[in-house]
Amino acid sequence: MATYDFVFDGLGLRNWCGKSGGDGSETMSMAQLLTQTSGNDADASLWETPFPSMDALHEACPSFARSRDLTSGLEEGFLSIKDSLKAVVDPITQPLSWALEEALWVMQAVPWFIMIPLLMLVAWIVGRQLKLVALVAICFGFLGFVDYYIYTMQTLAIIFVCALTCVLLGVPIGIAMSRSDRVQRIMIPILDMLQTLPPFVYLIPLIFLFSVTEPKLYGIAIILYAIVPVVRLTDLGIRLVDPDVTEAADAFGMNKTQKLFNVQIPLALPNIMAGVNQTIMMSLAMVVIASLVSAPGLGVLVLRGIRSLELGVGLLSGLGIVLLAIILDRVTKAALARINVSQSR
Repeated sequence: MATYDFVFDGLGLRNWCGKSGGDGSETMSMAQLLTQTSGNDADASLWETPFPSMDALHEACPSFARSRDLTSGLEEGFLSIKDSLKAVVDPITQPLSWALEEALWVMQAVPWFIMIPLLMLVAWIVGRQLKLVALVAICFGFLGFVDYYIYTMQTLAIIFVCALTCVLLGVPIGIAMSRSDRVQRIMIPILDMLQTLPPFVYLIPLIFLFSVTEPKLYGIAIILYAIVPVVRLTDLGIRLVDPDVTEAADAFGMNKTQKLFNVQIPLALPNIMAGVNQTIMMSLAMVVIASLVSAPGLGVLVLRGIRSLELGVGLLSGLGIVLLAIILDRVTKAALARINVSQSR
């Protein structure tokens, strides 16, 4: 007799269930066979009662679905809509593939003696700090010296495209959330889900939708994982603008658009830049995981170190990712510091 026979007997569902799974009509597990032969089934204590899971209920009622029936149903359901979903998503996401391909080509085609000074110039324009420029030169020089220059440029290209896409999509979403409580209530559960799902979960449905040779496969995963901070901090920054300032803007006769672009966004810019900084850092973290689905860059070397147990390759490529993260973090923080200084004047 199965543990939960009384549930279906009490509900009058025995005819629907058919024979109990505990009467030997189905193949029993080794634990069930041992229990039956030892005669201890009737003496099972309350302490050993299994949780009323789908499998436990299936033992009492063979017509009740098992957990593997649920997972198989989810898989079959997704595969049944895969072609229709791909027909809709594929054209929308194709520009992302083109942008990633072009960025990867440019970053690898430009010679190092042009690219590194160009990156140093960008660091100077953003931060106006000689220490920051020297840090960029030393880090990229070291990565080139150990023959990791191409891998570093590939990683930088992916981060540039994905982080820029996150900003272009995330800032308008954050603005919409700040202007409507209804939009905020709708978006918060979605953002919570994106923020709490393990990174590998993003890759599972995408692998079924796109070929592993398409850059959009890892591009979409990176964007979904990294877009949350810029959305949240844009919404928070605009909502934290002093109400007295917005009332003064209303008194000057500004409409909603003028008030948004001339008052709210400039005052919220420090929070928005903090969100951009976190988005870039999360993009870099996801690039390593995305190497599992053919994303190029330093993540490939990390994966090679794990698969082949090449300790030196894994450590050195990990150091390269750390150096790249330091550069990106320092550059975005330097930009944020300049914004704060300009607003305090």
